[in-house]
Amino acid sequence: MGDGTVTPGKSGGKRESLGAAPPVYAIIKDVGEIHSRLLDHRPIIQGEIRYFVKEFEEKRGLREGRVLENLKNIILETNYQTLPKCEQVLHGSLKEALGRLQAANDKIHTLQQREQEARELQVGKLLAGEQQRMANWEAFMQEQHNKRTEVDEEHRKAMERLKEQYAEMEKDLAKYASF
Repeated sequence: MGDGTVTPGKSGGKRESLGAAPPVYAIIKDVGEIHSRLLDHRPIIQGEIRYFVKEFEEKRGLREGRVLENLKNIILETNYQTLPKCEQVLHGSLKEALGRLQAANDKIHTLQQREQEARELQVGKLLAGEQQRMANWEAFMQEQHNKRTEVDEEHRKAMERLKEQYAEMEKDLAKYASF
């Protein structure tokens, strides 16, 4: 067996010669090298990281620092100057708008009160007119009742007169009929 292993059962337990071993080690070494080049990306990534850090710190560091400083200044200016001015203008405008809204609300309230008073007056007039009509109707109905009573009385009297007249006429007729 030429792979460098000890074969049991041969005399003296000698190893075979290691002449065939170097090609196996060379293959393993080549496979390891291929593996490290194709699959092990750590050296490349570390190089890229070093390049990025160097690029950022040396070349961009000052520019990024200036940009950050400018942003800080803009933020400070906004916080201490622009925002208070905006807040002051906003409060002034809100107070003015609130005043106008309050005045409009007062006018609307006044108009509503006037309209309510006008409605109440109109309802009062309607109720008074209805009561007057009811009183006139009651008076009319009473007058009609009185007239009917008068007419009934006159009719009754007229009927009595007619009865008396017919009774007398019958008497006279009976006088003349006996002749």
